[in-house]
Amino acid sequence: MTASAARLPGDPPGGRRAAAVWGIGVAVYFVAVTFRTSLGVAGLDAADRFGVNASALSTFSILQLLVYAGMQIPVGLMVDRLGTKRVLTIGVVLFTAGQLGFALSPSYAMALASRALLGCGDAMTFISVLRLGARWFPARRGPFIGQLAGLVGMAGNLVSTIVISRALDGLGWTVTFAGSSAAGVLVLVLLLLFLKDHPEGHEPAPAKHTGAAYVRRQIAESWREPGTRLGLWAHFTTQFPAMVFLLLWGLPFLVEAQGMSRASAGEMLTLVVLSNMVIGLVYGQVIARHHGARAPLVLGTIGTTAVLWATTIMWPGGTAPMWLLITLCTVLGACGPASMIGFDFARPANPPERQGTASGIVNMGGFVASMTTLFAVGVLLDATGDDYRIAFSSVFVLQALGVTSILRLRRRAARRESERLVESRVEAVHVPA
Repeated sequence: MTASAARLPGDPPGGRRAAAVWGIGVAVYFVAVTFRTSLGVAGLDAADRFGVNASALSTFSILQLLVYAGMQIPVGLMVDRLGTKRVLTIGVVLFTAGQLGFALSPSYAMALASRALLGCGDAMTFISVLRLGARWFPARRGPFIGQLAGLVGMAGNLVSTIVISRALDGLGWTVTFAGSSAAGVLVLVLLLLFLKDHPEGHEPAPAKHTGAAYVRRQIAESWREPGTRLGLWAHFTTQFPAMVFLLLWGLPFLVEAQGMSRASAGEMLTLVVLSNMVIGLVYGQVIARHHGARAPLVLGTIGTTAVLWATTIMWPGGTAPMWLLITLCTVLGACGPASMIGFDFARPANPPERQGTASGIVNMGGFVASMTTLFAVGVLLDATGDDYRIAFSSVFVLQALGVTSILRLRRRAARRESERLVESRVEAVHVPA
């Protein structure tokens, strides 16, 4: 491959400085995910602290995800208008204030408001980091940059399952959550001092359109592309089983329904995160070499997850053997990497000026599914006297909906993607040398 083929005219140069600047953005995302998932290891503590039942406990995560999902399209538009640094700065201030407020909350209502604030700030991170990577690295590195950002985010989840879990046991609620908020202050300082939206000489063209009409057109044109809708449903169907397990219900299920100690249950959550990081690298390499593997990987992950989930909750006697729980947690690790494939469906379906909006639409999918399942599990646990077998069966309803939509859109999206590829090649032939 020649140098000109490796990097298109006008592409950012990449290099060490790009990696350093992008690394600051990824550090912000890392902290945001740590704060987002910290409730997953504190669910039982939260129930005792605020004196709430399963439905009220699930409201913490539901509200947080509701705010997150609702902010995705507005955040995509904000990044295009305000730039990455401003949006990330607002996000860090909000999610740090939310984490600190959660630590100091004397009541359930105040704690609920703090998680909503955290979700609002968290919502501003991932799309901003994707946009930052696009501004600093050549376009051909886009898929790798996205997968790597997701990998670092899972490392934040790992901090929750190991560090925050142990800190809660040793230091207590207030010290643990208030102390963790210091990480938000640290990344805010780094962000303000060193992050830049783009390298010199690569300033984006000023927005030509503003106003409500422009916003509606951006959303409508992004949604019209079957690749965007396929990406949303792929993200919807793959992400939520692992997120529900990690964010809230995994630890109570393993402790209350499977009889594990909190320490052992925490190790199982850690296994999900470690599996995610390893499988993410494998999926990224497979997709880079075989673009047609995207849909089979998505559908294969959904099918394997469903089989193991069903086998675990339907095991005779109710208590699954350790080998099965380990296998389930290992397979749940594939859900995050599979959900990232949703962005790979939407990216070639939309021109650069719609990438932020399209990414926002896709990113809503998994969080809407997670929010729905968190609520359903909480309600069913209360209604059935903590019968996890019935409550966890709600997963299959959303998986069936998602698979039906993926199969319906798959061929249409592939045909449209082929058409766009031909169009881009024709345009490249007519570009003067």
